[in-house]
Amino acid sequence: MRTDKYRPNQPPYLLYGLLGLSIAMNVLLAARLLGGGDEDTLEDVAALEEPVAEPSVPGEAQALTADVPVVEMAASAAAAEGWQVVHGTVTHSLARTFQGVDEDDGDAVGAVFSRLFMWDLDLRRDLQKGDEIWAVYRVDSDGAVDMPVAWYRSNKLGATMKAYRHQAADDAFASYWYADGTEVPLRMAASPIDDYEQITSLLKDRPSHKGMDFKAPVGTPVVSPKAGTVTRVNWNHSNNGNCVEVRFADGTLAKFLHLDALDVQEGQHVKSGQRLAASGNTGHSTAPHLHYQLNKGEKVLDPLEYHDTLRRKLDSASAQSFEVTKARYDTMLATEIASL
Repeated sequence: MRTDKYRPNQPPYLLYGLLGLSIAMNVLLAARLLGGGDEDTLEDVAALEEPVAEPSVPGEAQALTADVPVVEMAASAAAAEGWQVVHGTVTHSLARTFQGVDEDDGDAVGAVFSRLFMWDLDLRRDLQKGDEIWAVYRVDSDGAVDMPVAWYRSNKLGATMKAYRHQAADDAFASYWYADGTEVPLRMAASPIDDYEQITSLLKDRPSHKGMDFKAPVGTPVVSPKAGTVTRVNWNHSNNGNCVEVRFADGTLAKFLHLDALDVQEGQHVKSGQRLAASGNTGHSTAPHLHYQLNKGEKVLDPLEYHDTLRRKLDSASAQSFEVTKARYDTMLATEIASL
C-alpha cells in the first residue's frame, strides 16, 4: 500500500474568503481601467492573459508577482479565450457528474479530470455524494481537452485538492502541481524515460493492457532502469514495432515497445541508465509513445509497484513563477465560487 498520498492541510473555507476579497479587488481594477489606466497596468493584464513564460533571469518572476493584482481576468475574459468554467456536485460518479455539466463533451472532460486525481483518490471507493468539482477547460475541433486547472473537494479527506498545470524551469514539458508545489502524478525513481509529456495509460486501466504508456515525442531517449541483458529485439514487429526486451538480474523481463532507432542488440549487457533506443511511433501505435511492460514468469507486474516512486517539489525559482500561474487560474474560478 502506498504511503505517499497527498494530504492537503489548508481548510477550503479560507480560500472562499480570499476569493471573495479577490472579486472586490477586481471591481476596483475594472474601475481603474475604465478611467484610463496607465501603460504598466495594461501590460500586467496582458501578461496574465497570455501563457506566462518561465523567468529568464533570477528575480524576474518575483517582480512580476509583486506588481500583478490578485484578480485581473474575470469570467468574461476567460470566455473570450474559449475557456469554460464549470462547477458540479457529485451524486453518483465523476462520469455522470461531468455529463450533467457538459452534455456534449462531458465524457472526455471527465476522463481528463479523473486522470489528475486518481493518484491520491480511489475513484471507485473514495468518492462521496456531495463532493464538488471545479474545472477550467476547452475542447478543440479534434475533441482534445485542454484543462489547465481542476479542483476536487473531497468529503472523505475533508479538504480541497487543487491541481494546476505548470512547466518547471528545467522540465521539457508542463506537469500538474498541487497548490503547495508538490507534483500531482507520481514518478518512478528508476524510469525508462525521463522527458515524457504525461502518462496516458496505467497497467490497471483495462484488462487487455499490460503495461504503462508514456506520451513522448519521437526520438526521446529510452534507457534501461536496471542492469540486465538484452534477450531479444524486434519480435512481433507488426504489433510491437521496433522493440527491446531486457532481463534484469531478478529474472524480470522488461519490454520497451513502439521504438524508433535501436542502440543495442540481442545478447548485449546493459548498465542501469544505459540508453537502449529512441522512443517512436512504430507497430500498432496511434501516437508517439513508449509502452513499458514488466513480466515475471506468467505474471504481469505493475511498474509503479516494482520500481520505487517519488514525488517532486518545485524549487524556489519555479515556485515563484508557479504563484503567477495559480493566480491566473484561480481568477478564472473566482466568479463561479463567489456565486455559490
